[in-house]
Amino acid sequence: MSFWKTLSCLKSPCEILNRRSLSASTALRDQHNCRLLVVGGGAGGCSIAAKYASKLGKNRVIIIDPADRHYYQAMFTMIGGGMKKLNQSYKPMEDVLPKQALWLKDKVTEIDPKKNEVTTEKGDIVQYDYMVVATGIELDFTKIPGLLEGLKDHRSGVCSNYSPLYVTKTYGCIQRLDSGNAIFTYPNSPVKCAGAPQKIAYITADYLQRNGRRNVNVLYNTALPVIFKAPKYATSLWKVAEKKRVKVNLNVDLVEVRPDKKQAVFKSLSKPDETFVQEYQMLHVCPHHCPTPVIAKNKELSDSVGFLNIDKGTLQHIKYPNIFGIGDCTTLPTSKTGAAVAGQLGVLRRNLSAALEGKTPTAIYDGYTSCPLVTGYGSCIMAEFDYDTNPLETFPFDQGVERRTMFHMKKDVMPILYFNLMLRGLWEGPGIFRKIMHFGFSK
Repeated sequence: MSFWKTLSCLKSPCEILNRRSLSASTALRDQHNCRLLVVGGGAGGCSIAAKYASKLGKNRVIIIDPADRHYYQAMFTMIGGGMKKLNQSYKPMEDVLPKQALWLKDKVTEIDPKKNEVTTEKGDIVQYDYMVVATGIELDFTKIPGLLEGLKDHRSGVCSNYSPLYVTKTYGCIQRLDSGNAIFTYPNSPVKCAGAPQKIAYITADYLQRNGRRNVNVLYNTALPVIFKAPKYATSLWKVAEKKRVKVNLNVDLVEVRPDKKQAVFKSLSKPDETFVQEYQMLHVCPHHCPTPVIAKNKELSDSVGFLNIDKGTLQHIKYPNIFGIGDCTTLPTSKTGAAVAGQLGVLRRNLSAALEGKTPTAIYDGYTSCPLVTGYGSCIMAEFDYDTNPLETFPFDQGVERRTMFHMKKDVMPILYFNLMLRGLWEGPGIFRKIMHFGFSK
């Protein structure tokens, strides 16, 4: 081979630098083999990788994720309400992923479950014995015409707590409110943290009441037919909405934003041919969410909607037994929250370990999820429930009541649990504490 042909085959310096290992390994290859592949370095991916990185040995766990930062997304509501700063919500990805794992700073573009291999955006091939898919769910700010333009315009009054790109805009919008409508929306799509769109509505209403601003109408427009999925907490939230003077409109979906006119266009889901326009001074939008393309386009792996098709009990793929899923990317019929991931983590650990040993997975996930429903500056309803929306409360008191203790649990304790325990694979939810506090008479 000529010198120039040889030179053309070499990797560029930038490409080499972008493929980084959390270990000291410098062996860069186009093809990798591992015992366990984790696709995604979010809450679920990082936590499960941490459980196996040391156990399986150096570089026997590979994590593929292109992000530079790992965000604790549950903090975004507090940032939007002016109670936390954005720089408190993230850490460098290399600081949270387990040191014994190999991190490929790349993106998976193809999965071939029959060959047990994935292909990355840079063209690398990774072969695996077992794989955990933890790709999360994606935000689509382009689904609603005018939304992206409004978010980028600091004068538009349009904001969203759902992205680190825009979350710092929310508190300024709240502070500038003095009259007109403050509208908060929930879309006609699956979303992560289903309570977040109304939490910021209650926080805003509390801010207005504390500052004597009574000329603002606070509206919560949701595409859902209920205010909240779990009936016990729905009853509590109707009372909160009444107390905070938040008008709740069900079965309405935001279909267009006109930031230049400060108008929002809604469609009635009970009467699909009807639309109506509301003017706003502040518009907080929960964007449409969609499955990650790498899963959605793979009909071997996904359901008809595009989510990873796994057994809701064992978390094992319904067709490929060496594939498991965790978190927002899956078909699990429970709320997509970090607490749900923690609840799934213990089940996944037990079942993945069984599979690695050639045994049949037997652990069953009950659908546990939690949503700390912040209702103001110092109050929170700590909702915890299962697949059937039955309460699964940890503490020996009624969690359907607003409490300051639960507010501080959300604001001060949970970030510590997340960064110091969960991401290290040491937190599998409060199940054991629930049993202790209820003297063993709880699931």
